[in-house]
Amino acid sequence: MPTARSHRWIIAAAATLMQVALGAVYAWSVFRKPLAASLGASVAEVNLTFTTTILMLGFAAFIGGLWITKVGPRVIGITSGALYGLGVYLAGFAEHSLPLLYVTYGAIAGFGIGLGYIVPLATLVKWFPDKRGMITGIAVAGFGAGALAFGPLARVLIRAYGPFNTFHVFGAIFFLVIVNASSWMRDPPAGYRPAGFRPRPSTTSVNKVDHELGAALRTWQWYALWVVLFLNVSAGISIIAEAAPMAQEIGGATEVQATALVGTIAIFNGAGRFAWAALSDLIGRRAVFTVLFLAQAVVFLLLPFATSYEAFLALACVSLLCYGGAFGTMPAFVADYFGPRTVGKVYGLMLTAWGAGAILGPVLVSRIHDGTGHYTGGLRAIAVIMLFGSIVPMLLRTPRPLMSRSAARTR
Repeated sequence: MPTARSHRWIIAAAATLMQVALGAVYAWSVFRKPLAASLGASVAEVNLTFTTTILMLGFAAFIGGLWITKVGPRVIGITSGALYGLGVYLAGFAEHSLPLLYVTYGAIAGFGIGLGYIVPLATLVKWFPDKRGMITGIAVAGFGAGALAFGPLARVLIRAYGPFNTFHVFGAIFFLVIVNASSWMRDPPAGYRPAGFRPRPSTTSVNKVDHELGAALRTWQWYALWVVLFLNVSAGISIIAEAAPMAQEIGGATEVQATALVGTIAIFNGAGRFAWAALSDLIGRRAVFTVLFLAQAVVFLLLPFATSYEAFLALACVSLLCYGGAFGTMPAFVADYFGPRTVGKVYGLMLTAWGAGAILGPVLVSRIHDGTGHYTGGLRAIAVIMLFGSIVPMLLRTPRPLMSRSAARTR
């Protein structure tokens, strides 16, 4: 029988596998051109599917964060697998209907992804109080690596059977993987602590008081963290949504190279989630986010001049390293500021920033591309946003413990 120590690593492995399947959504750009050709739609029209998916993801993560405290992570995970698998499978019937693609792959699948995304994070921060940054980094690294696993497979299936039949296959795979991985998800026993673990003394960067969602929303720090995540998402996800066609147009990539790029940047997306989160345990979360913004400002200024495949690939990898870094670091940041017990609800609502960023970044870039015929203007606009965004993490400070409403009324 596994010990509590070994059991938590089994849960971590299942959580990572679950995230890989959920993260297959990042292989979207492999579908974009075939879908546009089949449906006779523009870049912006087709990418609205992906925007809808990420928008629904953000809202569903909040709902999942509230629901998980009542029914536990296993129920949420199984529901996630059912909805995600069903949505992607039904997208295979949207061959002649763009609105049906929005409803199936966009709304239904996106809602399923959001429910599932919060499960590993809310569960693992309770099992690993001694390795909070590292474990959330590992878990979300699986999400970032989803395109690495499913991007090349998608290309092979699309060439052989078309994008809509590929949706049928992927829907079945996602259902099986996520439902089975979710069967391992459970919270630790009350009062659980790993062997030898001693909480660190309180510092200016860690709050020992657990804030309920309402209390967190009465602090300015929650909204500042929301803005930080929103701005960081808007940059990286604009690359994810257009990675393959952008590599072909700017970097002169072949179709094979463009597909390979989707898988390669997925490696950096995943690696960034682990590496930056682990680094944040050493240098602090604020410092990490400041560097992420400044690095992306430089990347987006240089991307229009990356006229070789190698140069474009290098810059895209840096961008996705930073994009992933935010998702690896932010759950630990939220747990530092508002406590690990309520992270499912507090961070779940914050993930609406993911959906909002999916509107700003891809829509900005694709609209400017449709209007001008090139990506330059959109990439420069993102660079300016990143430069100004670097100011926000510098202003952050640990929230002060809040009085209850009843205590406040008695003063």
